[in-house]
Amino acid sequence: MILPSPRPDLPTDDAAAPSEAICARAEVQRIRWLTGLSQTAFAQVFAIDPDALRDVEAGRVRPDPSLRAHIRNIVHDPRALTGAMR
Repeated sequence: MILPSPRPDLPTDDAAAPSEAICARAEVQRIRWLTGLSQTAFAQVFAIDPDALRDVEAGRVRPDPSLRAHIRNIVHDPRALTGAMR
């Protein structure tokens, strides 16, 4: 079995100071885990591209600005967003 080579964690925002940088992968996973939803369910409930969510959580890419904004809104008021997405 060949394991993929490790990649450094991508910060959410390159403009953040090193002491304030947040790992994009960990932040998105934390928020999803707090909802108790699987990747598929989280993507569906909050109208997020499942492939984009998977890539961010795998550490392959950083979330684009619209996904970052959407994640911040989910943190702020997830119940309001679930109603708005229906």
